[in-house]
Formats: sequence, C-alpha cells, structure tokens
Amino acid sequence: MKKKHQIQDLHDAKTREKKGQKSSQRAEAKKSITCPLCGKSFSCNSVFIVHTRRHTGEKPFTCPQCGKSFINKGNLSSHMQIHNEERPFTCDECGKSFKWPYSLRVHKLIHSGEKPFDCDQCDKKFLKESILKGHMKVHTKEKPYLCSDCGKTFSWLGRFKDHQKIHTGLKDYLCSDCGKAFTTATQLKVHQRTHTGERPYKCSYCEKRFKQMGTLQGHERIHTGEKPYQCHQCGKRFNCFKTTQVHSKKHCPKLNGMSAQL
Repeated sequence: MKKKHQIQDLHDAKTREKKGQKSSQRAEAKKSITCPLCGKSFSCNSVFIVHTRRHTGEKPFTCPQCGKSFINKGNLSSHMQIHNEERPFTCDECGKSFKWPYSLRVHKLIHSGEKPFDCDQCDKKFLKESILKGHMKVHTKEKPYLCSDCGKTFSWLGRFKDHQKIHTGLKDYLCSDCGKAFTTATQLKVHQRTHTGERPYKCSYCEKRFKQMGTLQGHERIHTGEKPYQCHQCGKRFNCFKTTQVHSKKHCPKLNGMSAQL
C-alpha cells in the first residue's frame, strides 16, 4: 500500500513538473515579441504596439479640446482632466488659462521677455528658479554622471543618456514620414518640422520664423548687436560661434597652409 502511494506521489510530481514546463514555455512564448529597434521584449502585443510609437513618434489619440496628441488612450484620458478643471486665470495675450494666479504670472513672463532670476556668476538671466539651478552646474563644474566607455562626464542625466547612445549606435527615434532614425526625441521633433513646415520660433524684431530656438537666438543677435563669442587670439567678437571658428583659423599658420593646399 505504501509503495502504491509513493508511485502516485512520483506521478503527481512529474505532472506538476510538466505543467511547470508548459507554463514556462507559455511565458517564453508571451515574451517572444521583440522590438527590432531597441531589442526590448514584450509579453503583450498591445503594449508592444504602444512601445513602437515611442520610436516612430506616432500619436494617434488627439485631444478634441486643444489638439494635443498622445501615444495611448490612457495618457489622453489623464490629459483631458486638465480641461475639466476650473481655470479662471486667463492670459490676455494668448488666451491660455491657468488654475493658479502664480502660474499665470510665470506664463506672462514668456510674452514680456522678462527673466527675473539672475545668475550671480555671469550675466545670464532665467525665467524660472529651477532653470537657474540647472545652469549653476556650469559654474560649479558639477558633473556627477560618468560615461564608463570614454570617461566623459555630464551635469545632466538626460544629456548623459543621449551621449551613451553614441557608443551603442542606438537611434531609437524613427520618423514615421521618411524612416530616418535619430538618437534623441528632440532631434526627431526638429526633423519632423521639415515635413510639417512648422516654424514655432518667431523673431521679436521682425516677421521671420525658425524651426529651432538656437537659430532664432542667433538671428536676433543681428538686431540687438550682441556678440557673445570672442576670439582668444585678438579679442574680436562675433554673433555666431561658427564665424568665430572660421576667424580663429586665420591666427593659425598651419591651418591656413592646409586651406591653401586644398
């Protein structure tokens, strides 16, 4: 009788083992969906589809109130709560509304051009205190993020992560219009403006518009006469960094000789 129970126990154990193997196989099968761009695996097809939108930039869920788009329905639903909230404080310049008077005051600084937070190390000014704190790392030389591949250090985590992609060759932001791949979401966003024709940055002095903030800032220096870039050899100042580089080569005979040979 005892032997019969032992045989039954062994059979039960084998049955459990087989069930465990099948469960493991099912789990492996569920994780068989792999993203071809970043190698990440998914157990659910719908989650994988949402993930691919991060690479392509596709945002199929659009807010009917403001036109802002999102990669999934959940994010749209969360966003819609903003419109359902009472926002009694409205900007008379652009019509944007806010829940708190402080938020409106900060927003109005964008229109006035006022930047109340001054850096005590240089002459730069900032719209928000949080942006000033980030800028201060330039002066303190604080760079806590170290790249293990090349030893380069960074002040900001976002820039550190973008830098690491140089070593991996990863370009996981894909343009849905032409298929071109980019290292960062910002690069993709700027590139997509070549397809949409969008030029969101308008000159404060004339009617010209630009795709990038940096290009706008360089253009506005033509109006203001500001020349922040200086030649270390002769002290001459320029409004464009590239122009400064070209000028600096005049002081280097070796570079000039190479240019002449070309």
